[in-house]
Order: sequence, then structure tokens, then C-alpha cells
Amino acid sequence: MEYNCVELSIQNHVGIITLKRPEVGNAIDLQMAKELMDAAILCSESEGIRSVVLTGAGKRFSVGGDLKSFAQEGEKIGAHLKNVTAYLHQAISYFTRMNKPFIGAVNGVAAGAGMSLVCACDMSYCSENAKFVMAYNKIGLTPDGSGSYFLPRLVGMKRALELMYSNRSLDADEACEWGIVNHVVSEDKLMEVVLELAETLANGPMNAYGETKKLFYQSMQETLESQMANESILLADRASSEEGKEGISAFLTKREPNFLKK
Repeated sequence: MEYNCVELSIQNHVGIITLKRPEVGNAIDLQMAKELMDAAILCSESEGIRSVVLTGAGKRFSVGGDLKSFAQEGEKIGAHLKNVTAYLHQAISYFTRMNKPFIGAVNGVAAGAGMSLVCACDMSYCSENAKFVMAYNKIGLTPDGSGSYFLPRLVGMKRALELMYSNRSLDADEACEWGIVNHVVSEDKLMEVVLELAETLANGPMNAYGETKKLFYQSMQETLESQMANESILLADRASSEEGKEGISAFLTKREPNFLKK
């Protein structure tokens, strides 16, 4: 697919996805959603990509859905939004389910589906001028982009509903305190810090990362005993894997493990 709204580059085993409609705050329209899904598939399938970074071009991360393009659909707006969210949601599903770490570099405002994307990242770093707002209820809409799934899990139900009902905006420090982002970094250092982290993770045990993600996400639906059973099965499986064998051998011989070797 030819990309116009999204840019994908690869650097030291890191896939860097940039939302690229800066003239409209990286608003998500149908074309961007399609390209984001295609980029998600490529990142999840490519053996040369071992971690993924998501950021925005210009001064904003993403202001969310492109309401102007949606409104132009007139009476067909409902069908149009089902198309947009089908691609967007499939992209998020691929990012979440892939074995590779998925890291957000939030360079400015993240609103609506833009904030949902941040919540869907495994880890997120933001610049000090970032702002976070769900925005949906203010215009009579409900969340998409996995916001209703991840936000309550990150901040708790009462805080999630507060953000939805009140349309309250969080600054970078508040978002960090609430657990929406992991760290706040100066604007000029944001990508440097995130790429350093992503490259470090790209050299790590990618499949162990993926299984850890699965364990954490499924723990929300499991009992204590069933989750511990899952842990036992996966731990035994990982210890028998090439990554596990390399990690154990490296520990015992007091050397750094090499998870990139075939």
C-alpha cells in the first residue's frame, strides 16, 4: 500500500510509525485508518521489526477522528464510521496482540481516538506540552479506538467516567500520575529517549514480551488459580524455548544474552 497519511520507517529493528496529517492535527480519517491497519500488519509480521513506536508529525499527536470528513457523509455518517472504526480497531488489535513492544511517543495533544491510541500502547512517553482529553461526550459521542477498554483499566472506573463526563483535560504530569503515560520527557529529547528504549527492547526476548502481554491482558478475566495455572504452563514453555535457553545460559555463564541470534 502507498502511504499518504502514515509514514513507516525501520531503524535498528524498530518500526517507527508517524501519523502524518499535521495540517489537521493528525486527525484520523478513513484513509489514515486503512494505512494504520496496513502498517500494523506489516509491523506484526516483519521479522526485521522487533519493537514499534507510534508518534505524530508536527506539534500534535492526534486530535482524534476527522469530524469534518465524517460530517460530509451526511446521512451515510453511520456507515462511514463503521468503516473507519473497522480499520482503526483492527490496527489496534494487531498492535496489542503482536509479540513486539508497542511504545507511544506523545509529542502533543492526544484527544478522542488519539488518546485511545495512547492508552492502547504497552508503554507511553510524552513531552511536557502534551495534553490528554477524551472529548467524546462533549459532542454527544461515545469512545472508540479501544478507549472504553483500556482507560478504566489504567485509571480506574470512577476516574475514567470523570474524564468522559467532564471532558476534563489532563496535562503531561497529571497523565503520568494517573498512569496514562509512563514518563514525561522534554520535547527536544522525546524521540531520542523513546528510540533508545525501543532499540533496547528490540534486542530483548521478543516472544517472552508477547507472552507476558497475553498473560497480563487475560488476567482481567481469570481467577487467581486459573491465572497461576496459565503462568505455570507458559513458564515451562518459555524455559524450553530458544529464548529461555539462551537467557538461562547467559545468566549462568555471567554474560549478556543474545536474543537476536537464530
